[in-house]
Amino acid sequence: MKTTQYVQNLKCGGCANTIRKNLELLPGISEVIVNDEDSSVTFDFENQEAYETAHHKLIALGYPLAEDANSFMTKAKSFVSCAAGRMGSTSQ
Repeated sequence: MKTTQYVQNLKCGGCANTIRKNLELLPGISEVIVNDEDSSVTFDFENQEAYETAHHKLIALGYPLAEDANSFMTKAKSFVSCAAGRMGSTSQ
């Protein structure tokens, strides 16, 4: 199954890189596409458990879904994830 979710705190290619890399590592998740222009994340998932795992991973990285709470700590996590994504994208 395929889904497109809109997330908060997605601002640049570094954020997109972090999201893509982390979701691709999850079992049952494939075909991850992240669009930083409209803050969307599209991916295929095998079952509801894989979808829930991806949802929780997005929150843990600092990118909650549009309808989720977005606390100060979650926003702070997104800055760290963004920086990590920027560093990872320059080393490729």
